[in-house]
Amino acid sequence: MLNLRSKHTIEREKILAEGIEQVVAELRLVEVIDYIAFLRMERLGNVADIVNSSSQLFLKTGTLRFGSEGDLHLTWGSVPTIDLAMEFHHQGVSAHFRLGLAAASASVTITFIAFATPDASPEEHTEMLRAAVQASRIGRSQEA
Repeated sequence: MLNLRSKHTIEREKILAEGIEQVVAELRLVEVIDYIAFLRMERLGNVADIVNSSSQLFLKTGTLRFGSEGDLHLTWGSVPTIDLAMEFHHQGVSAHFRLGLAAASASVTITFIAFATPDASPEEHTEMLRAAVQASRIGRSQEA
């Protein structure tokens, strides 16, 4: 299968992943069976509550949201993977992405990204994302 992701997308996914790594650690405190139950029974509000309470510890209010959908990858003899639709919004940057949670790993795959200044270069957009992620963190907006 052909991979059409650009170097900019890969770099942006890394920036976003590093920016939410503490939130991901909090999300992992919830048992995987709970995510499975909530997603299978379409109790998406419960997942949204988990994301909100986990993100409010590290990110400014409203920055990170659950995108109201998720998938399960669960088969006999395999490690369960939870795939959550997520949204990041801060300082004119909006990114929709899939957060994959597994036992020993996590992944971020950007599905949509928009910037308040659409005519900037891809490099400038990447720096806007980096600045927005940094500024969204509680108590860390002045760090380099």
